[in-house]
Amino acid sequence: MSIREELRSLLAEKTIADLVEVLDPEEYGEAHIKGAINIPLTEIGKESTERFDPNQEIVVYCANSSCTASPTAAEKLDKLGFKKVYDYEGGKEDWMEAGNPIDYREDSE
Repeated sequence: MSIREELRSLLAEKTIADLVEVLDPEEYGEAHIKGAINIPLTEIGKESTERFDPNQEIVVYCANSSCTASPTAAEKLDKLGFKKVYDYEGGKEDWMEAGNPIDYREDSE
């Protein structure tokens, strides 16, 4: 099973605690994996220690496999004592290319 398929299964079963896009709010707002929350890389340490239990499962992702934001976020969380941190390396691009659910910004203007 690929990482993408495993993530899709975990999301469908609601068995992961949190899916976190670590890109800037603007990029998150344009499109993000359905069910993901946004914590930009610059805020990942502070936000995560306030929001998550160190034993809960967290999956981080960014734009694509060449983006370094999610590996950096996973490493930060690891150093902060989070025990179940996973980096979805293919990121938003891999997810979208496979036709998986995405939430897009709804312009109300």
